[in-house]
Amino acid sequence: MTHVNDPEVIERLLRTKGRWAVVGLTTNEWRAAYDTSLYIRDRLGMEIIPVNLPGDSVHGETGYTKLADIPASKHPLDVVDCFVNSHKVGPVVDQAIAAGAKAVWLQLGVIDEAAAARAKAAGLDVVMNACPAQEAPRLGL
Repeated sequence: MTHVNDPEVIERLLRTKGRWAVVGLTTNEWRAAYDTSLYIRDRLGMEIIPVNLPGDSVHGETGYTKLADIPASKHPLDVVDCFVNSHKVGPVVDQAIAAGAKAVWLQLGVIDEAAAARAKAAGLDVVMNACPAQEAPRLGL
């Protein structure tokens, strides 16, 4: 079954202050994750946690190599925001489920129907192929 984003879920995730793990956030200022994560933190008021292969800190926030490395004191993860290729996002969604995240947000162009279905079956909210920096202004945020 094809995933359809629920506008109420999008609005709730963007309006409710929370902790967002941003997978694929690096120090590369030319990547979409760099500016979008600043928007999520500075405009929407969310806490962000960078997750990237080298575990680099970004925007002054401590980075981690994978979701499982994020200390328990930083849990629960409200949203796992996925800035990875569609063919790589499935394992990230599985890590989000294992970490007890409440939601996964797959960025523009990131589409994996099977991963979305697994997340929904595990009780997570799912947003796919959307960007919070585009959705928030539409909601007046």
